[in-house]
Amino acid sequence: MTSAQLEKRVAVLEAELAKLKSKIEGPDASKPWWEQIAGTFQNDPVYEKAMKLGQQYRRSQQPGNASRKK
Repeated sequence: MTSAQLEKRVAVLEAELAKLKSKIEGPDASKPWWEQIAGTFQNDPVYEKAMKLGQQYRRSQQPGNASRKK
């Protein structure tokens, strides 16, 4: 393979890599993922119920709280 052919292949690969990086990073790549989804479940009663159930479960797992109910 000649040097010109290798340079052409590298150029094509670099272009494809740049395209893939732009897809992965997206427009808000500077923000952490949790900031990008913040507010997604705002005012969602199912989400609020799930959070309450999770909190109750975590409290029930703490030592000495087996009989505590809310």
